[in-house]
Amino acid sequence: MFARSGKILVIVALVLTTGLHWAALQTLAWSAMLANHLRTESVGESVAQTFDGLHPCCLCKAIAAAKQAEKKGEAVAPLLKFEFPLYGETVILTPPARFAQMQFGNSFAASLSSKPPLPPPRNFFS
Repeated sequence: MFARSGKILVIVALVLTTGLHWAALQTLAWSAMLANHLRTESVGESVAQTFDGLHPCCLCKAIAAAKQAEKKGEAVAPLLKFEFPLYGETVILTPPARFAQMQFGNSFAASLSSKPPLPPPRNFFS
């Protein structure tokens, strides 16, 4: 149950962050507008008036206003620029006085040359 609700929450978060909810509402508004125009006009005129942008319905205006308000909220955050002061001293890296390189064996390569275990492994499904 928790796994399913977690997946649903992730889907809802993705829908909201990508703006898919606005696309769904806009589709609903266009469908309603097209149905209203089809009552009085031909199909060609109905489609033209629905999608020309010159005859928006109240839902289309509300969606446009909400999108604009959402964009204004995003533009408010100022961009921060990190400035680091110049470091005037010269940095000299010196190796330690005693340095010994450690040798590491390759245990994987040694296992490739060994014989397989006896008896051979049995098939899981048999």
